[in-house]
Amino acid sequence: MFKTLLSRLGLNRSANAMNDQIKTVDAATVMGWLREGSVVIVDVREPHEHRAGHIPGATLVPLSQFDPARVPDATGKHLVLHCQSGRRCGPASARMAAGGYTGDIHRLNGGMAAWMAASGPVER
Repeated sequence: MFKTLLSRLGLNRSANAMNDQIKTVDAATVMGWLREGSVVIVDVREPHEHRAGHIPGATLVPLSQFDPARVPDATGKHLVLHCQSGRRCGPASARMAAGGYTGDIHRLNGGMAAWMAASGPVER
C-alpha cells in the first residue's frame, strides 16, 4: 500500500528509505518535546479544524495544499506532523521525505484525538 501511494505521488525515493525516516510517536513524547522546546509541530488538518483547537505553537500546512517548503526549519529539533486521527499525516510525511527533507519525520500516533485523550494542551 505504501509503495502504491509513493508511485501515485510520483515520489522517487525507495519505500525502505522512507520507512526508516518516517516514524510514529505518541502524545506523551511530543508533550515532553514541547515542554523542552525541542519540537516543530506541523498541523496538516484544514484551517477550520486548526481554528477549532490546535497544539500550541503548531504551524498550519493543510494536506490539501501541502508544500514542504512551507514547513518551518526543524534543524536541531524533532519534526512532528499531525492531523485529526493520524491518517493524513502519512501522505504529508511522504511528501516531506520526497521533497528532500533528510531528518526524521515523526507522525503523531492517533493525531489530535490522541493528543486530547492524553490531556495535551490545546489553543483555540
